Amino acid sequence: MIFHQFTLKHYLAFAILFLAITIASINPLEFESYLLHQVGTILMLVVLVLVQKKYGLSFFSFCSYLLFLLIHVIAAHYLYSYVPYDEWFKQYFGFSLNRYMGWDRNMYDRLVHFCYGLLLFPFFYRIFQYFFPETSRAKRLFLVVQFVMASSLFYEWVEWYLALSLSPEDAEKYNGQQGDPWDAHQDMLCATIGTFIACGLYLLIMPSLKQVSVSN
Repeated sequence: MIFHQFTLKHYLAFAILFLAITIASINPLEFESYLLHQVGTILMLVVLVLVQKKYGLSFFSFCSYLLFLLIHVIAAHYLYSYVPYDEWFKQYFGFSLNRYMGWDRNMYDRLVHFCYGLLLFPFFYRIFQYFFPETSRAKRLFLVVQFVMASSLFYEWVEWYLALSLSPEDAEKYNGQQGDPWDAHQDMLCATIGTFIACGLYLLIMPSLKQVSVSN
């Protein structure tokens, strides 16, 4: 079901995100870089509100979008490169995720890019569904994949441009490259993989949802 109006549950979802932003704003590792990251958060919130009012989103799509922003806000607090997820795993699960997976760098930034493709898929699909209502489902899925790949590339260009205007130290803090020359390429790959997984889940789930709606 598509909703064009904001209801109580939408405002509650907003409240959870704003609470997270408030907490994340307390003593971030690098305040200037944190603010720079949060500019993107504000812009994405503006886009979400405009799309919700004009085109309408399912509550699932709405929450998936906010969940991605929540993951991004956590990353912004720790400058992406220093999110202590490995310490959290050691504390709560008793093992090192990095050692188990054979990682020699902080991989939280990869998670954010992966979630960009996975969690924003419903939002992007709704946009293409609105503008191309007569297009087949397969073509819309293809358009979403293309858009995620293209927008991921554009984001890496923006990061590159910002890096040129900052000092080497500030650029490293913002980009979180961690000395990896293939960082941009792998980030884009993670976003693409996330989208493919979302497409697969959509193809698996939608037929069953249609059967339930018809039976009801």
